[in-house]
Amino acid sequence: MISLFTKALIATRFLPRTRTCPSKLTAIQTMSSQCIFQLKLDPLTGNSEWVVIEENDNEQSFPHNFNQPLLATTSYLDMLNDSTRNRAFREAIEKTITKPCHVLDIGAGTGLLSMMAARAMGSSGRVTACESYLPMVKLMKKVLRLNGMEGRIKVINKRSDELIVGLDIPSRADVLVSEILDSELLGEGLIPTLQHAHDNLLMENPLTVPYRATTYGQLVESTFLWKLHDLHNNEASASDGIRLTPPELDSVLSVKRQQYAMHCDPIGEEIKPLSEPFKIFEFDFWKRPESYGETELCIKATNDGRAHAVVSWWVLQLDREGTIYYSTAPRWISSPTITSPVDWCDHWKQCVWFVPGSGISILKGEGIHLRATHTDTSISYNLDTQVPTTKVLHQGLTTGDLQLVLPPERAAIYGDKGWRLSMLKAIESGLQGRGRSLCLVADDSIFLPLLMANLSEAPHVISLLPGLKERGLHYLQAAACANRLSPNCIEVLEKRVKQLTMHDTHQKKVDLLIAEPFYLGHDSMLPWQNLRFWKDRTTLDYILSEDALIIPSKGILRACAISLPDLWKSRCCVSKIEGFDHSVVNATLGACGHLPELEEGPCLPFFVWQCGEFDVLSETFDVMEFDFSKKICQCQGKSQVF
Repeated sequence: MISLFTKALIATRFLPRTRTCPSKLTAIQTMSSQCIFQLKLDPLTGNSEWVVIEENDNEQSFPHNFNQPLLATTSYLDMLNDSTRNRAFREAIEKTITKPCHVLDIGAGTGLLSMMAARAMGSSGRVTACESYLPMVKLMKKVLRLNGMEGRIKVINKRSDELIVGLDIPSRADVLVSEILDSELLGEGLIPTLQHAHDNLLMENPLTVPYRATTYGQLVESTFLWKLHDLHNNEASASDGIRLTPPELDSVLSVKRQQYAMHCDPIGEEIKPLSEPFKIFEFDFWKRPESYGETELCIKATNDGRAHAVVSWWVLQLDREGTIYYSTAPRWISSPTITSPVDWCDHWKQCVWFVPGSGISILKGEGIHLRATHTDTSISYNLDTQVPTTKVLHQGLTTGDLQLVLPPERAAIYGDKGWRLSMLKAIESGLQGRGRSLCLVADDSIFLPLLMANLSEAPHVISLLPGLKERGLHYLQAAACANRLSPNCIEVLEKRVKQLTMHDTHQKKVDLLIAEPFYLGHDSMLPWQNLRFWKDRTTLDYILSEDALIIPSKGILRACAISLPDLWKSRCCVSKIEGFDHSVVNATLGACGHLPELEEGPCLPFFVWQCGEFDVLSETFDVMEFDFSKKICQCQGKSQVF
């Protein structure tokens, strides 16, 4: 397995052809369904802008170069390639819908479930397909037309809670089919959607597919998962002399207490189960769910260990009788009636909830109390752990005033002593013989300002903190004091790079410009989209001294050939799905595998360790280098793979 902390983010291009990736696009639709907002991201600067696109009936209103990158980054294609899911829904729909009736499909997507329902009823009956996402509505209409279903299914481009009986649909529906589930189950609004549907759109005691969803959990020990959230204990062995979470500030930097979708099978060897699987909540689709629920369980330990996390998953019972199931359980879970998924898929993962701090020590046979609660959109847990108390610090501030929330990957990097040591050595080497230097930290790093202040004999560090702003300022002041540094050695401007002037640097040139190498890195961005630092360095050129030190000084784009059979399967072109032709969706959804000769797939970002099975097929090679010591310029590279 490739360590998460090496930033194993890859840009995946399926062979045989390569090209430059278009800008990534996302979009949201207005409630009126009259227009959508397209978010255009500049891959070089990291900046984005919203562009309004008006809706009209002409399918050409969305040019080809808009559709493809817009939908290629979604999970639609992976879901359509999930044959286990498709077969389970088809079998349950055919078993449930045995006579003509009115079927409502909420979140219809490409219309697959709607077509299954129409086919199950024969030539009679009525199907209403509700889909709020305008680009998907346009794609669904193409699929329906291709399969001769255009006249049998009414497509409505609205959210389901905007539907009005008597206006949008003639009567309440007898049957609900839907698949509005995320990895946590509730995150796509399952509960409020079902509540509104039962109150306004469905007959009393309707038939539903799915029939029920049940969430399960398991206590686990995992050093890998522990390092993703417990910064306080992980940074204790760092050799740089800086503590981001000193004793009095041990709770101010934390990972948000929520469930995180994550593939757990790849780290199965690093996970030690400490309990049997336990049932948490049941949600029945056939009746109105409650917005809030809680349950208390006593979990019996099956092994000695330290509980670092709760791994959870859900199981769908698709038919009333309980003969058709679909599970997102990790592969180490088995059940007499419900088997774990055989095929890797990316649209639904397991979820991880971190036990705060260093976890809870437990002995085999002991019981541990767990309290689970759910809201409209999420599930959370409480495991007899001590909740951090609010402390009053200097200047009347409390630890709550300084609270900063980190993503798990950032918490792991800040706690990685190898990463911190590399930054320490680079800065120490650059500062040799420089005396008093003016340092500018160009991003939201909280580690680099403290490290610079600790290393400089007469420190003058300016930190921009464009995102953290005042909260980051309060944190840095308190952390400087806790690390026995002068609180005045770090000046926070709360500005963005383009707003900076010589007035802000007190008419002094900057001797050291520094940023975290991956400060713009996200799992949804391609490697070369991390080049915003180069753009920032170019923007700031006029305030840099002639011999200014730039850290990082160089970027290197590297690549290698990898076999990714699971990922390949999930991104392949689709044709017939349970008897319905979907070939028209491939270009729009960014299909990569088995493309026609002249078509190209998109370049997409993935973490290698979460891509299922993989095998490295070539040596790593350099594609091109980016010299950050100079202003940004056009560059190109060419490499050959053997």
